[in-house]
Amino acid sequence: MARSCRVLIVDDEILVRQGIKHLLHWEQEGFQIVGEASNGKDALEQIERLQPHIVITDIVMPVMGGAELTRVIKSKFPEIEVIILSSFGEFEYVRSTFQSGVADYILKPKLEAEQLLDILKRTARKIPSLKLEESNDDGSLSIKLVIDKLISGYEVDDDFKDITTAFPYPSYILLGADLKQLPSKSKNQHTASQWMAKIAAEFDSGFDHAVYYPVPTDPNMVVVLVNMDKSEWDRFTFIVRKLAAWTRNQQPEIGWTVGDAFSDWRQLGMNFRDGFLKINAYRFFLPTSNNLIVYGELPKHSEEVAKFNMTRFTEQMNRQQFEEAFQELLRYVQAASNHYQTDVFEFKSFLGNIIFNITIMLGRLELDMKNLEEAKYAYFKSIGEASHVSEAIKLLETFIQETNDVIKTKRSMGGNPNMTMLLDYIHQHYAEPLSLTEIAKHFHFNPSYLSSYFTSHNKEGFSEYLNKIRVEKAADLLKQDFASISEISGKVGYSDHSYFTKVFKKLTGISPSQYKKIHLNKKRN
Repeated sequence: MARSCRVLIVDDEILVRQGIKHLLHWEQEGFQIVGEASNGKDALEQIERLQPHIVITDIVMPVMGGAELTRVIKSKFPEIEVIILSSFGEFEYVRSTFQSGVADYILKPKLEAEQLLDILKRTARKIPSLKLEESNDDGSLSIKLVIDKLISGYEVDDDFKDITTAFPYPSYILLGADLKQLPSKSKNQHTASQWMAKIAAEFDSGFDHAVYYPVPTDPNMVVVLVNMDKSEWDRFTFIVRKLAAWTRNQQPEIGWTVGDAFSDWRQLGMNFRDGFLKINAYRFFLPTSNNLIVYGELPKHSEEVAKFNMTRFTEQMNRQQFEEAFQELLRYVQAASNHYQTDVFEFKSFLGNIIFNITIMLGRLELDMKNLEEAKYAYFKSIGEASHVSEAIKLLETFIQETNDVIKTKRSMGGNPNMTMLLDYIHQHYAEPLSLTEIAKHFHFNPSYLSSYFTSHNKEGFSEYLNKIRVEKAADLLKQDFASISEISGKVGYSDHSYFTKVFKKLTGISPSQYKKIHLNKKRN
């Protein structure tokens, strides 16, 4: 009896894997892609389970490359044939794999459907136990392949002749169960396949004028495409709310998402990427008690929050107004979290950046930040993995509490009110023609004593510190593009434009004009 030839694709570039998957009508030609991996180590784990006949592998990959993978395959699974993918400059690697028994190789820049199919068929003929299935269909695509191509962003040609059979009804909608917030132990008990079976059981009971198909997506999600008659909307809604109510009581970490309805199967990819996934991402900000998100039933969103005033925050930190700075930061974060359309990645990036900046600023103030410097990477990782905004904000609050502990320790050991007073004065009057003599006169210090006092209690001397503050202010103004460089020079306290340019380049490594150009280009891009 003829059997499909099972193929495993191994490449560290997802676009290459997707390209190979959609280069052929695999099932029509008698082949079946049973899995894919991003390196040799992952491939070996899958080979044990999937038992492919052919492995198509890239030659240069992280963890374990194609040459080593080939040697292991031929040692442990001599019956499996290997086809190597390589670039022009990798000939020596390819030659070494032929010594290990590789069947053939394909140059990536020359990868074409006809060539790939020819090599696959020639390789399959080398396998004694395998007889390829001969296609007797009319050349149409399988529904699984059509959905996979659309979701991956590929267009489907008009050779999909069974469209009316696969999608007999005029309305389409995506339904998904999000399992990402499940605890690790629960994920083992609530697999995607189990939830797919539960959805299928509900749909199969009395859903007469509808068909549904699984949609390939994140391993921690289950998504189905439902094609139904409009008369089935009430039944569909009933099933969805029933599933959501059940999980609310039994497994409240699971969230359900219903996307926007559409009327053309060709819109599946766009609807999935720009609609369904976007709506599902709102779950990060919405209350955890809301385990069902339905397009059209979303809460009224709040006004978008203005950009965080990083300049003001930096000034407050430099003046050691820590309580005010942290309170404003937390108020901003809370306001941003109430706007559920905020981009999750940008929100998490902001939290990571603010933690990074706080450690740098406090380090400049001679606080003992060693422990927090080491801990910040754990904070970055935990914030990146947070499944809900409440977790991310809690992490920031914990970091601020630890920061406050460091500040209290420093103050209990004896803070320096005179230096705080001096630094605060500099921040307030940096744009004026400041000199150490004038400051000494203002605070009734001896100028010589103040110079040595400043140097011994601050990491920078007076002139160095004043230049640093002025350059930081100038950099902010250059980003805004509201004034010329000569005007900015005067605004931050420099009467000599050429001296300003010299100081700016010394501290930043580039001239003011170069700095301005770089940031203007970033804005345009």
